[in-house]
Amino acid sequence: MKTVFRVTAALALASTVAFFAGQTRASTFAAWEVVNVPWGDTLNIRKYPSNSSQKQAAYPNGAVLQMTGKCTGGLSLFEIGHLPDWNQKQRVRYRWCQVWHDPAQNGRFVTGWVYGRYIAPY
Repeated sequence: MKTVFRVTAALALASTVAFFAGQTRASTFAAWEVVNVPWGDTLNIRKYPSNSSQKQAAYPNGAVLQMTGKCTGGLSLFEIGHLPDWNQKQRVRYRWCQVWHDPAQNGRFVTGWVYGRYIAPY
């Protein structure tokens, strides 16, 4: 009877840990910063991954962005996070990556997209 109890307790603990591990990953952001924007200009955050999409906000060089980890072409910032910074930057260079931001600065966060050429790991 003790063995059955131990196995049940171990399975319950394992499923609880797995559940919360999945929850933690879903709410995690990757910090990247705005870089290489020409002097006097800003990086536009767009509603969709396209230059012709609606502009939501703009940030100058040095601004730190909360990245969701999702980029066009199926690239995940979390999967390349172990690589050197230069390699991560190279992989996102020609992709759009999703950000989580508050364009109106009123507490209503939304997702938007930035072009990878102008971001780097923070």
